[in-house]
Amino acid sequence: MHKLLTDSPGREMLLLGNEAIARGALEAGLAFATCYPGTPSSEIPEQFFQVSKETDLYFEFSTNEKVAVEVGAGAAVSGLRTMVTMKHVGLNVAADPIMTLAYEGVKGGMVIVSADDPSLFSSQNEQDNRYYARLSSLPMLEPTNVQEMKDIAKMAFELSEALELPVLLRTTTRLNHIRGPVKLGELEPRRIKGDFKKNPFHWVAVPAVSRNLHKILLEKFERALEKAEESEYNEILGNGRWGIVTNGVSFNYVRDAVEDLRIGDKVSILKLGFSWPFPKKLCSDFLNRMDKVLVVEELEPVMENELKAVAQEKGLLLPIQGKGIGELSRIFEYDPAMVRRAIGEYFGVDYQAQGRVDTSDIPELPGRPPNLCAGCPHRATYYAVKKVYGDETIYPSDIGCYTLGLLPPMSAADFLICMGSSVSSSCGFSWANDQKVVSFIGDSTFFHSGITGLINAVHNNHKFTLVILDNGTTAMTGHQPHPGVNTGPMGVERTQVSIEGVVKGCGVRDVHVVRPFKVKKTIDAVKASLEYDGLSVIISQEYCPLFARAIGERKRTRPFYINLDKCKGHRVCINELACPAMVLEGYHVTINEDLCTGCSVCAQICPENAILPAKK
Repeated sequence: MHKLLTDSPGREMLLLGNEAIARGALEAGLAFATCYPGTPSSEIPEQFFQVSKETDLYFEFSTNEKVAVEVGAGAAVSGLRTMVTMKHVGLNVAADPIMTLAYEGVKGGMVIVSADDPSLFSSQNEQDNRYYARLSSLPMLEPTNVQEMKDIAKMAFELSEALELPVLLRTTTRLNHIRGPVKLGELEPRRIKGDFKKNPFHWVAVPAVSRNLHKILLEKFERALEKAEESEYNEILGNGRWGIVTNGVSFNYVRDAVEDLRIGDKVSILKLGFSWPFPKKLCSDFLNRMDKVLVVEELEPVMENELKAVAQEKGLLLPIQGKGIGELSRIFEYDPAMVRRAIGEYFGVDYQAQGRVDTSDIPELPGRPPNLCAGCPHRATYYAVKKVYGDETIYPSDIGCYTLGLLPPMSAADFLICMGSSVSSSCGFSWANDQKVVSFIGDSTFFHSGITGLINAVHNNHKFTLVILDNGTTAMTGHQPHPGVNTGPMGVERTQVSIEGVVKGCGVRDVHVVRPFKVKKTIDAVKASLEYDGLSVIISQEYCPLFARAIGERKRTRPFYINLDKCKGHRVCINELACPAMVLEGYHVTINEDLCTGCSVCAQICPENAILPAKK
């Protein structure tokens, strides 16, 4: 039995933050869950995927975040409790349906999890999705610890049903990936069949309907504001006249700093867990009691600006500051030392900062840049493409493991915006430049948002080569399935969609399917795409070696070694592939047989045929 199905109210369990959110949803009677995987949120749907195999919970990895919200909306307006999860940039993709779903509302509780990523640990930007709550007029909840992640996730469904609105649950990477003890509650029974009540003049958002729905949304917003003012997750701790307003993981840093600085008797902390609608009355009462206020929030000065507006409306003249105090800035995540220094500086507290451990006698750690795994098929594909197209070609790339193609020696990533942008931007590049254009996109990303760009390229007669890197899974976020995956080995039945069929169905005439570990044949196919006067697509098919091993599809192959009697030291293998299984020892390259997967690409490009299968 999955641990999150443990029916022992009152028992404490050590959980990851994302597991706590999943448990809270299950305690609320979650019946329907959808997602597009994205770090730092990926472990939430992974729990639902496993639980769905043991229960009647419906779960799916949707094609993209927009689809996930629309699928979830159908269940939620039918009365089912629904959760949709994504990372922060996924909310950009899902924004279109969310903005109008806010007008129409829901019947069953619907919680949309948005996991922000301060410091860009695994993202192309670090946008602050608190602005989406303001844009959509939807309530937003922000937990501060693992227990609250479970409790607030459960409460969010009740709030959603009371307001008949989707609710945004915002986390950050540091919260998603911390562990802590969580006291379990009761698992409510789930309702798995809904009953949609037809009412076209409510559920069909034509202008005449939406004009009225907007008024209703604003009425719901006022009710949400009343709940925010009274929420147990908006609380004041302490009785001092130095005020600190904070949210999320920063609350923990503030609390520790106040204790470390021994100013607990002088400080009051306002923690905002139900952060939107902004509880103006609570904040006004708080400001009235303070001599000065420091706002500690990661990323944008959202609460800082709100507090200054409240102070202006109430005619309060106390200092309110946040960004610019100490190292508190609009970029990157905070840490306890940073927050402690800022509090000490702002309130004029003398304190002795903890001395750093002297590491002057320890050599610096060697750099470890991210790299494609040993035996990754993308490396072989990049090698073949670069051999044919060279360095002068423009290489738009996309979001996935293969983005690492930007690093030497591949150096095959010149432009990247977001999921699917490689295909669409290639249309612009091919028209605006005389250079050849070759774009790269992964299999999951192709289904996510690459198909529309491909149709655009076909319709408008753009000329470039698109390489679809099909490694049989959504590798970068943890090997989740997508429409092109054979899900049989994963224990679920889903219809596998042929990428080749989709490409040809879009109207592409020049299509090549290659196995990248067959280097010569792959190069021949790439040459054919170069000679074709139009739009070419190369589908490079080979399992991610880590995924293949996980599902038992990895063939037993011998690792390779370098015969030093034959090797002339050209270093073509390491200079052109840079496989992490290769090590430069003195003059010669050697292969770590424990890392080598036996893909044989290096052996095929060695000019001396000095790379051979190990005898064992």
